[in-house]
Order: sequence, then structure tokens, then C-alpha cells
Amino acid sequence: MLVDHRTYTVKPGTMAKQVALYQEYGLKPQTRHLGPPLAWLITETGEVNTYVHIWVYKDAADRAANAPRWLPIRNGRSSCRRAPRPAT
Repeated sequence: MLVDHRTYTVKPGTMAKQVALYQEYGLKPQTRHLGPPLAWLITETGEVNTYVHIWVYKDAADRAANAPRWLPIRNGRSSCRRAPRPAT
């Protein structure tokens, strides 16, 4: 099993807007390509400006097969190096 754990950070005070944008525009396409996430978490204490996505795959080949075409996987890592843009 391969677990893809991604942590994102947003500007202080923008979490609600970020969650709304993701639910409206991001969740459906991501689920269409990757299947349902194991977890989609936001924090209430500690680092309150972060959220986490957790996706599970059978193995690296399964992850590569399910990666969106615009996000190629090379050597087990995403070629996307840009940090997500926070909601403004």
C-alpha cells in the first residue's frame, strides 16, 4: 500500500474560503482521477492554517496509473513543484 499524504498551508483567515473553493472546483475532478480520498482534514488547534489530503494506492504503479495527465509522476514524485495558491 502507498499512502500519499499532502499538507497545504493557506494565508491566515482564508481557510473557509479555501475549503469552499476546493469543494466547488477541486474535489470532483480530483476524485474522478484519484478515487475518493482516505481523508481530507482541517486543523482546529496547532497549525490552524493547514489542511491535509490523504490518498491511498495499491502501489507506485497504481498511483502513476491514476495520476491526472497534467501531473506526471517521475521517479515516484510529482513533477509539480509549485506551492498551491492560497485563497485571497
